[in-house]
Amino acid sequence: MQWLEVTIKTVSDAIDLVGDRLTVLGFDSFIIDDQADFENFLASNHQYWDYVDEALEKKMEGVSQIRLYLEDGPSAMETVSFLKDQLQALRREYPDIEFGSLAVKLANVRDEDWENNWKQYYQPLAIGKRLLVVPEWLSPENPEHRISILLDPGMIFGTGAHASTQMCMRELERCIQGGERVLDLGSGSGILSITALLLGAATAVGVDIDPKAEDIARENAGINQLFSDRFTAMTGDVIGDASMPERLGTGYDVVLANIVADVIIPLAPHIPQFLKPEGVFICSGILDRRLNEVLAAIEKAGLLVHSIDSQEDWRRVTAVPR
Repeated sequence: MQWLEVTIKTVSDAIDLVGDRLTVLGFDSFIIDDQADFENFLASNHQYWDYVDEALEKKMEGVSQIRLYLEDGPSAMETVSFLKDQLQALRREYPDIEFGSLAVKLANVRDEDWENNWKQYYQPLAIGKRLLVVPEWLSPENPEHRISILLDPGMIFGTGAHASTQMCMRELERCIQGGERVLDLGSGSGILSITALLLGAATAVGVDIDPKAEDIARENAGINQLFSDRFTAMTGDVIGDASMPERLGTGYDVVLANIVADVIIPLAPHIPQFLKPEGVFICSGILDRRLNEVLAAIEKAGLLVHSIDSQEDWRRVTAVPR
């Protein structure tokens, strides 16, 4: 099916008013792209990242627009003309409001473009000596007979492409010898839990504060034929919910936290209660400039730093109980 993508250019101060008018006119499904909203979102959720892609920030620079989609049929251009008239009527109704240009731009989009074009950016990715992350819709050749980790990478953080994830996966190659119990804090897509299980861990528990992650991690585990007898996905906040330690239990051989420094630091005091005396704590997502803060928190929690790895601007730390 062919669609028209209709983009309405406006300004941040007027974008809610334009959106409200579109809803009144019956356009009840549209996408808002706004630099001010983007920046407010980053500021309100800064604890979840230390780094934001510069290309994404640049893409959002100066953007205030609304996108909606119309089926490209005989009445499409009549609808577009009606929409343009209504936008100008809105400007006349609120003469003191700056609306920007309210220019309407059209582009053709096909169903298959929406559903599949993004997939071209994900290809099999070899990591470490034994691992291969594979988009679940591909069946690539694997001449090195690596362990294939199948993922749907279009859903949530954890595709294997980020340096912090790759460093954790390489460390799991070293740490997993077979039969381990693994706790994955901030599990996202479940990639690290799945990696540990495919390397030979007996069981893994993945925990994330985002409820969507629980279902996604469980689905990705299922793609790899890992089910509830080996993988458990949970929603929860280890730092803020006093009941979580009891729910998770103790005696884990490996605890993972591929998050960011602002979460790892308050998380560190909770880690020893989960670990076996001979267990290991692997944390990543740490920018180089935050490394010393994380090391101090880990040592204060009674853990001994075993090794540090680096890739690009990111650091991975492995620690063990004293």
